Amino acid sequence: MPSQAESAPRNKLTPLQQRLQRLGLQHEQDFIVHLPLRYEDQTQVTPIARLRPGQASLVEAEVLQADVQFRPRRQLQARVADDSGELALRWLNFYPSQQKALEVGRRLRIWGEARLGFNGLEMVHPRLNQASGMLSSTLTPIYPTTAGLAQPSLRRLITQALARADLSDTLPDEVRRRFDLIPFEQAIRCLHHPSPDVSLASFEDHSHPAWHRIKFDELLAQQLSLAMARAMRHSQKAWPLDGHDGDLVQRLEQAIPFALTGAQQRAVAEIRADMLRAHPMHRLLQGDVGSGKTVVAAMAAAIAIDSGFQVALMAPTEILAEQHFRKLADWLGPLGVQTTWLTGSLRTRQRREALESIANGNARLVVGTQALIQTHVQFEKLGLVVLDEQHRFGVGQRLELNRKGEEAEAAVRYMPHQLSMSATPIPRTLAMTFFADLDVSVLDELPPGRSPVVTKLISMDRRDEVLAHVGDEIRQGRQAYWVCPLVEESEALQLQTAVDTHALLAQAMPDLSIGLVHGRLKPDEKAAVMEAFRQGEIHLLVATTVIEVGVDVPNASLMLIEHAERFGLAQLHQLRGRVGRGSAKSVCLLMYQTPLSMVARQRLRAMYETNDGFEIARRDLEQRGPGEFLGVRQSGQALLRFADLETDGGLVEQARTLAAEWLEQQPELAQRHLRRWMRGRQDYLRS
Repeated sequence: MPSQAESAPRNKLTPLQQRLQRLGLQHEQDFIVHLPLRYEDQTQVTPIARLRPGQASLVEAEVLQADVQFRPRRQLQARVADDSGELALRWLNFYPSQQKALEVGRRLRIWGEARLGFNGLEMVHPRLNQASGMLSSTLTPIYPTTAGLAQPSLRRLITQALARADLSDTLPDEVRRRFDLIPFEQAIRCLHHPSPDVSLASFEDHSHPAWHRIKFDELLAQQLSLAMARAMRHSQKAWPLDGHDGDLVQRLEQAIPFALTGAQQRAVAEIRADMLRAHPMHRLLQGDVGSGKTVVAAMAAAIAIDSGFQVALMAPTEILAEQHFRKLADWLGPLGVQTTWLTGSLRTRQRREALESIANGNARLVVGTQALIQTHVQFEKLGLVVLDEQHRFGVGQRLELNRKGEEAEAAVRYMPHQLSMSATPIPRTLAMTFFADLDVSVLDELPPGRSPVVTKLISMDRRDEVLAHVGDEIRQGRQAYWVCPLVEESEALQLQTAVDTHALLAQAMPDLSIGLVHGRLKPDEKAAVMEAFRQGEIHLLVATTVIEVGVDVPNASLMLIEHAERFGLAQLHQLRGRVGRGSAKSVCLLMYQTPLSMVARQRLRAMYETNDGFEIARRDLEQRGPGEFLGVRQSGQALLRFADLETDGGLVEQARTLAAEWLEQQPELAQRHLRRWMRGRQDYLRS
């Protein structure tokens, strides 16, 4: 079957081939590294009398009775027996085929987890098979699958692939000895068909030597890809941008109403050095909320504009894009730089004018949302791409904007320089594993005048106290945010919660001006509310998470997050970063509803214990995995499937060492290894 999936035309796939493709299974090599999630021990039959509650076992027994009961609900019930005792079976959802299999007097093999029911020991929703043939001689693998693809079918296809595929080793004997690794074929066969005498615990926690080998191979492929992506980028051409055409950088630095911090000056110098080179910059500017990334981006833009090129800045939300547009237009507009705004909500005439100014080059700086990557957006000469909150874009979207600047001259293709910004600091293990091909600048100091935010946890039972505190704070001349909770991830319910909360607060504090902003407001309505809040005309802003990033109101000193236990850790930290932007003491109140789950308790504790974005990011990585940091979930590309960043840091170091050696001394070994593990996914590293 793997070979059929490989050869079938893309638009004529059978239903089975479509299901396999959803799992990424097209070639024989894909099948052999599609490894089990867990195992079942069906190598021996357990007498009913020796079953233990909570333990999955295989029994062989005769059907004594079977019928459909209607109380307390419709269900299929049966009783079976062997020489040692009886066992009840029960299905709440069942098929005619299961009823037919439970013919009285028939002997069956039954696999399931025993538990104590009202009538003694029982199995709920067990699997049934005929009691014939030999028992399995190995543990039964359970694979990741998709709807419509049963485990027996998938096991059969993988076994076929193992019989045909090339299982030769991509690591020479010397490398295996050096890093204490078992041969690839031995590891793969062991993982697909482990003998019953192996330690099941070592398979489940991925500590078995077979898993150790597979994790090393995966990390080696990844490190090779990242190193090759860096080498490829260094082989690409970009226009060196030295800012020689004018003095915009100096004039901008004199015009902004504050002095750059040492970290900002260092980042600007690193970016300037990158943009002077004849290959594309690929730099990540990371800094905690409020660290001043926008002004660094403005300086980078000034260098590109002074060099005669255009700059595009893309942000994931309209509110964030508008915040950048306002700041950049305020700073650069008086210096003669035309800054253009492009989003999907522009009226037809506005859009046409914006597109014309981008195409003819009058728009030197273009700020917008994903509207920037639409096909009809054409730049005259794009030299720098800036991506804010880059992990919130799909990989494909980042690639599309990059390609807007591709330009051919004398048969040479030139790429734009790229600066990515993130307020989600990247933990060291993640940076080492996924961003090894990036140059990174870190803003590790806050601009002067920023006050640290005090975080307090408070139960929803004390809501009246909170209301009184919010009112007192505002009447002293401050402003506040009241963020409404996520409700079962439903935008409609979240919106209703915000509308209801706004009405309740307006009734409780009639002397105050209370605004409301959410994702379904029209852009001009949203902009009007935000402007009124900036100007101090609105005292308390009730909002959904649309204000998570991109809102800068120095007079706002209180952030209240209702049902904080429903938010992710990174999201809570971003929301907290909306206050503490002025000199006044700022407070973030996290209101929570008991009882708290263990994960929610960990999140709230982390928020209470630290304001350090790097520590928040580390804890968030522990809880959620790397997907959100990378922005690859939208792309459909797999992350690390087998290695674990928290426990396999030593393997990452070994893989990096070997990758560097191979690319310098034995590139043919690197290519062979990549053919097995990457299968064309390297292009996404370009983004």
